[in-house]
Amino acid sequence: MDAIDLSLVDLLRSNARLSYAELARQVGLSAPAVHERVGKLESSGVVRGYRADVAPEAIGLGVTALIGIVEDSGADSDDMLESLRVLPEIESCYFMAGVESFLLKARVGTIAELEQLIVRLNRTPGVASTRTAIALSTKWENRPQPVGPPAA
Repeated sequence: MDAIDLSLVDLLRSNARLSYAELARQVGLSAPAVHERVGKLESSGVVRGYRADVAPEAIGLGVTALIGIVEDSGADSDDMLESLRVLPEIESCYFMAGVESFLLKARVGTIAELEQLIVRLNRTPGVASTRTAIALSTKWENRPQPVGPPAA
């Protein structure tokens, strides 16, 4: 990735709806050249997708929880992760250093739904225990960091 690719990534992270013409204007290339570059960024996996940023509360997902998973010592991580992957309430899963092997970000509509999710998690093979923190509010999330110069 060169400096122009990094600029394109930065622009798309700020507003994925920019037209190729507008992207081209901002980076000083033609629209066809930008179209080709963006296509390469997509096919190489740098740009993984385009999504609408929707307010969770507006679609009935007003409860956000961070759930730590302590893995059973004899557990098969891959099997456990597949069991977690199919749960639609789980938005993100991070592999962690420390006592908890995984940290999940989950969104549900109510505390009762969160309780049901935690019960299901604790019954999942490979899960020894969970620890849950409920977010009282979200001050910001998914804030893109500025893209720096390419690594040497």
